[in-house]
Amino acid sequence: MYSLKGKNIVQLNVNKEIHDVVIRPSDVLLNTLRDQLGLTGAKPGCENGDCGACTVLIDGWPVKSCLMLTVEALGKKITTVEGLKNVPIQKAFIEKFAFQCGYCTSGFLLVCHALATIHPYPPDIVIDEWLQSNICRCTSYEEIGNAVRAILSGEI
Repeated sequence: MYSLKGKNIVQLNVNKEIHDVVIRPSDVLLNTLRDQLGLTGAKPGCENGDCGACTVLIDGWPVKSCLMLTVEALGKKITTVEGLKNVPIQKAFIEKFAFQCGYCTSGFLLVCHALATIHPYPPDIVIDEWLQSNICRCTSYEEIGNAVRAILSGEI
């Protein structure tokens, strides 16, 4: 981090690219990603950590970016939905009709991708627990659960 004319300029590793951003100590990661980098996949929903629409991966683990200060992400690998390229969960969401309006979809894609990476053979209770971290108001969680189970079983 360095200052230039009273502004803090830091580097963030987002989607395997290094970006210079100007931040204040109070800036949350969600706003930095959206406003400075144009990465709008993480959505502002409740902005208090309940809904999960703002989920990103930090070093491979799901984190609600509305609760994380940008300075806390320094030195970490940030993955947004824009950084997911041809991962099986994307195809599974389409094939299993795991979305409707799409507002929560990016958060669920990241949670499900992380689950499959971190826990490749989870019991159903672990899948259900991970899916509880995000809220969808349009569809049941059955389709989302079917999508993640399809990739975990090798169906997709």
